[in-house]
Amino acid sequence: MSLKQSVTTILQSKNGINSVKQRASSWWSGVQMGPPDAILGVTEAFRRDTNPNKINLGVGAYRDDNGKPYVLSVVRKAEDKIKAKNLDKEYAPISGVAEFCKRSIELALGEGSDVTSNGLNATVQSISGTGSLRVGAAFLNGFFPGNKTVYLPAPSWGNHTPLFKHSGLDVKAYRYYDPKTCGLDFSGAVEDISKIPEKSIILLHACAHNPTGVDPTREQWAELSALIKKRNLFPYFDMAYQGFATGNVDNDAYAVRLFIKEGHRIALAQSYAKNMGLYGERTGAFSLVASSKEEADRCMSQIKILIRALYSNPPINGARIASEILGDPELRSEWLKEVKGMADRIISVRTKLRDNLKKEGSTRNWDHITNQIGMFCFTGMKAPEVEKIIKEHSVYLTKDGRISMAGVTSKNVDYLARAIHAVTK
Repeated sequence: MSLKQSVTTILQSKNGINSVKQRASSWWSGVQMGPPDAILGVTEAFRRDTNPNKINLGVGAYRDDNGKPYVLSVVRKAEDKIKAKNLDKEYAPISGVAEFCKRSIELALGEGSDVTSNGLNATVQSISGTGSLRVGAAFLNGFFPGNKTVYLPAPSWGNHTPLFKHSGLDVKAYRYYDPKTCGLDFSGAVEDISKIPEKSIILLHACAHNPTGVDPTREQWAELSALIKKRNLFPYFDMAYQGFATGNVDNDAYAVRLFIKEGHRIALAQSYAKNMGLYGERTGAFSLVASSKEEADRCMSQIKILIRALYSNPPINGARIASEILGDPELRSEWLKEVKGMADRIISVRTKLRDNLKKEGSTRNWDHITNQIGMFCFTGMKAPEVEKIIKEHSVYLTKDGRISMAGVTSKNVDYLARAIHAVTK
């Protein structure tokens, strides 16, 4: 072979390799850059800020009065008890830790519920609230006999729409929040729900509505229950804040228990992120309430098949912690006190913020700050005001004016009130 032929062969070989490399590297050339997460963007901007008075009101996790992450003392005690048992790390069943599932549905419906007594529930452990909702969505997409459309309150938690759509369901909305009053648009909700096609799915926040903090009254819940039954809609409850809203687990489960009492067959997603501080443990449960034990068993079999394909089985540590707390009378009593303490701190800073705004001389009505409940508050600030409070006062929140009350402390509430007043007067 001549030198020229050798060079040609080598070049062809290299071009062939380059061609293969080019083909291999172009598989994802059509993938577009996705938009950044709104909440994470707030946190990143906060971290870059050098203002010593800066406040992060975007994070959706509880903070103590020093603004620090809080681990419940009862969780530490439960962990010690679990460690002393010297348990193994074997897989949980597909449906999760059985004791956890039992304790979870009892926490939601109350001990001695007709549902649990008669085996009408199919309850599985899942990956916190998001995973629970996702398992339920997959089941509804596969087996719901009506319209594969979920109607969400407007607005709703930001992850509701993508997770339902990802499951193959259509997503629509009904009126809920009234920006003029920063409260519930009850007449609008009733009007819209009255027009939802029969045999559709309606998503309801059991308590501490995210992101507005606006909940119906007990009388309004009763009206909604009657209307939803009349319209033959299927209620899907998202209960991420039981105990964290009012400080009382029974109060916060009122809507769920009312609907059960009124004869609704519901789906329910539970989370232990907020009320036990088990954020990173990803501990939650999904339940379906059926008309008979035989029906519940059939539904359970299909839910397990879905879970097997999604993540096979759930993590054990958080479920063991929650089970230990809920199953031990002493730990349970201590937990109820601690969760009330967290709720009371949030309620107290709401009052301080409202009162301080009045002291600053604001002529706006800020009563909605204390009328709303739970971790989040829709302040009523408009986008230009939000932009201004971030730029001029280093107070970080989402563009819709939502603040996490967990980021408000006795140490920064005065500064926050001055900043809000400065951009809203």
